[in-house]
Amino acid sequence: MSEKFVDWNKTTRSKDYRGSSSFATFMIIGPTCFFLGILFAFFPYDFPLLWTKDPISAAYLDQLETHLKFIHQSPPLIARVLSIMVGVGFLGFFIKLFRASESNMLFDGASLVLYLIGVGVYVANIVKGLRLVSAGAWTDDDFDLKGAASPHRKGGDPLTGGEMILGREDSLKVLAASNTILALVLVGVLVLQAGQWYAERKDSEEFEKFEKEKSAAPSSPTAEKNKKKQ
Repeated sequence: MSEKFVDWNKTTRSKDYRGSSSFATFMIIGPTCFFLGILFAFFPYDFPLLWTKDPISAAYLDQLETHLKFIHQSPPLIARVLSIMVGVGFLGFFIKLFRASESNMLFDGASLVLYLIGVGVYVANIVKGLRLVSAGAWTDDDFDLKGAASPHRKGGDPLTGGEMILGREDSLKVLAASNTILALVLVGVLVLQAGQWYAERKDSEEFEKFEKEKSAAPSSPTAEKNKKKQ
């Protein structure tokens, strides 16, 4: 890779190295934990859809749909805060990857890829699912419950008019699965950041061990003669 993006001479002991103890790392970990907390709050609703074999009642689906509508129709300030938190995470990655070391490219580069995947899942699946719930896609007359092998909307997506959407229960299951995928991706970001900290710790231990062995090594005969002359 070009030296324009990677500084191959930079090590974990360089003064300008931005590692696990830098403020940029906290700019990454903070938003990641923030979003994991939001997903954990969704878990009691997602659990019956994905992790149990018990039949799902219509009352539960109504309650979940009401909850999702309330979230999607929240004041604009909530969406702005979420966007700011996403931006803070990206800023942390850009700071750590500016003139990056080999360690930054390995751990922070992989973390950025996972972070981008998470944003893609959020925009493509979760936001779209919330918009469909808020628009009441399953309550209008165009939704066909009996005319096909699986429930679907005749006119397609009420927001775009093109793509066919699934029934209410299947769509809510897709939304719950997207939450689970996003949680796993964000946990992967934390694991990589923890891996960077562990690698730096082992590197520091190896360096200290090398320095001790170097200082404890016997002096050469020439060095001994010079000491005697002095």
